[in-house]
Amino acid sequence: MSGYDAVEAAFRRGRAGHLAGRLAEAEAAYLECLALEPANPAARYGLSILLLAAGRYAEAWPLYESRRQVLPRAAIPPISTPVEWSGDNPRGRRIAVVAEQGLGDQIMFARYLPALVARGANVVIALGMGNLKTLFEHQGFETTGIYRGGEIPGVDAWTYFGSLPFRLAMDAPPAPEFLELPMAPGGGVGVIATGNPLHPNDANRSLPPPLADRLRSLGRDLSPSATGAADFMDTARIVAGLDLVVGVDTSVVHLAGAMGKPCCVLLPREGLDWRWNDGVRSDWYPKFKLLRQATAGDWNLPLRQVAEAVAERKGSPR
Repeated sequence: MSGYDAVEAAFRRGRAGHLAGRLAEAEAAYLECLALEPANPAARYGLSILLLAAGRYAEAWPLYESRRQVLPRAAIPPISTPVEWSGDNPRGRRIAVVAEQGLGDQIMFARYLPALVARGANVVIALGMGNLKTLFEHQGFETTGIYRGGEIPGVDAWTYFGSLPFRLAMDAPPAPEFLELPMAPGGGVGVIATGNPLHPNDANRSLPPPLADRLRSLGRDLSPSATGAADFMDTARIVAGLDLVVGVDTSVVHLAGAMGKPCCVLLPREGLDWRWNDGVRSDWYPKFKLLRQATAGDWNLPLRQVAEAVAERKGSPR
């Protein structure tokens, strides 16, 4: 077997073991692959995801940087502004934090922004689209665009949202609450039944139409098409008045977490995202109630548990 074939075989064993939940086997295979080819980005990224799910953050974050070579350009926009922030003293410098991956990822990693500010940085958030602009500006952050060729003018250095834990050398996730919004009166339950259909795991994470309707019958539909929300600031104002948010793994549940709202998250058996750890308790959202499928594709148990949680919430005094 050639060197290339040995590397490819080890990576395939790691990937197969990872998908099947044979994590010790997967880790050993990824490490075998990296022993043969230490810079292999796919193996580094695969191992990082495995380690993140296991809560082994100090080991994972340096490897997670390989996502830049693995994820598509649409998820990780290339930046041409010369100086990438290395984690050195940022005091007095204008640091651009660049949006990457999905909107939920950006909201989740935004919990690190206060730590960057506390170290003396003047933070500028570089957004690829405007859905989060008003929300971040409401928190006092300056925002800018990413210009032609990946330029971000007027900053001293830049980093990606997902690189903040590594650059700040913060191993364990800080508490998710970073959004300060007045809680509005009204109460009730908000639900989100589907995510972005372009997400690579959407077939597993979103509810099919009949079950989506079943979830929507339990509360107010928080999808922008139902609320008329123009951006996340509008959705945040609605969430502020709710007692409980229930949803599949999508950006609205990250918004609820950032606001400190109680939340139930319906999770698939297959394709579980690393931020939900083992699907029972998440380091990223320790107060959330996670409801995972017992069998791949079967949402009946999570939906029954959600109905019970909603009934209990409605029956408890406010």
